[in-house]
Amino acid sequence: VQALTESGYLSALIPEAYGGAGLPLGAAAAILEEIHANGCNAGACHAQMYIMGTLLRHGSPFQKDQYLPQIASGKLRLQAFGVTEPTSGTDTTQLKTRAQRDGDHYVVNGQKVWTSRARHSDLMLLLARTTPLDQVQRKTEGLSVFLVDMRDVLNRGLSIRPIDAMINHNTTEVFFDNMRIPASSLIGEEGKGFRYILDGMNAERILVGSEAIGDARWFIAKASRYASDRVVFGRPIGMNQGIQFPIARAHAETDAAELMLRKAAALFEAGLPCGDAANMGKMLASEAAWHAGEACMQTHGGFSYAREYDIERKWRETRLMQIAPVSTNLILAYVAEHVLGMPRSY
Repeated sequence: VQALTESGYLSALIPEAYGGAGLPLGAAAAILEEIHANGCNAGACHAQMYIMGTLLRHGSPFQKDQYLPQIASGKLRLQAFGVTEPTSGTDTTQLKTRAQRDGDHYVVNGQKVWTSRARHSDLMLLLARTTPLDQVQRKTEGLSVFLVDMRDVLNRGLSIRPIDAMINHNTTEVFFDNMRIPASSLIGEEGKGFRYILDGMNAERILVGSEAIGDARWFIAKASRYASDRVVFGRPIGMNQGIQFPIARAHAETDAAELMLRKAAALFEAGLPCGDAANMGKMLASEAAWHAGEACMQTHGGFSYAREYDIERKWRETRLMQIAPVSTNLILAYVAEHVLGMPRSY
């Protein structure tokens, strides 16, 4: 993470006026894709890119002046995204964490889960309910976004409990017990946080989908090389269609998914609606990566389980992308309702 920060990659989306590169979302997607295509994993740092959109689009001049230059330089890390709760995963509007105004502060109580990188972040983008659900006309109303300086509240209303998970996915539970934060922590207008978060979620889908494309490229390249070099019964195993075809199909699926993600990024950069393309692109990319991983595992046989080959690690990592940041089933429900006009299924 430090090396990526020092090289300027993690400040790609921050405007030049604040010390960043001022690049579009498509460039950030390319950075994450290349990290994964080279066998690495961007899970330790990618949140800084997709969280950034909410701050850039809706943050106050004071918030931008105070935090963006320090994030760009690496002095501060914006890595924690506090949205998911134990009883409200994809149903975000049902979250229970409350933020109540108390003079010049908000008092926050509640709990978040699967809050990755919280132990290694200085700042958290937090979504909390500021108006009770039974007092709003639409359930998407009454949610607000806060930029929390975790250094000020850690062990003073904020506690973090690590969840033991697989490598490269440092995730936690976060608890708020009368945590007091300045009213100036509020991003944008009170009660409009759900709309603000949606901006970031579309960017998140595009960026995570690009990571999946990188995984797929890595699997395909590794499988192709091994199939060409591995000789069994006097000839390369890649001469067998049973080996060739799954790798070739994964390549075709990956190219198609990448085109959908590029479309989504172009729409996002133009300020146009991109939810359809972002969701479908993320789904197609995660499935292409999984199919590529399966082909790579089968091609390598028993060697795929040897840690030195990195295949089993990447295989586990890429499977997560069909679950998070949004599950494949929820994307299909979204497409059925919002793209095809079918009745809501949940």
